[in-house]
Amino acid sequence: MWRSLVFIGLLLALAGCGASQPPATPEVDQAADPAVVECSEPRPQVCTMEYAPVCARLLAGGEQTYSSPCNACADDAVASHSPGACPEQ
Repeated sequence: MWRSLVFIGLLLALAGCGASQPPATPEVDQAADPAVVECSEPRPQVCTMEYAPVCARLLAGGEQTYSSPCNACADDAVASHSPGACPEQ
């Protein structure tokens, strides 16, 4: 009897270990534009040297091209970004 209870207890404990949450992903504003990614806190302090241009929307208004999503969100003046360079004006 005692062994059965211990065995059932271990099974329940191991079953609880199998539950996990999906990895965190950047917040995406699906209502406005599915490609727009909102910058979240904390902002990145260090970014890799990759070139994947994004068009960033600034908090003060306007747009600016950054070399990567990380570089865009590292700037406190940026609210969100979308893939590709900003259109030339």
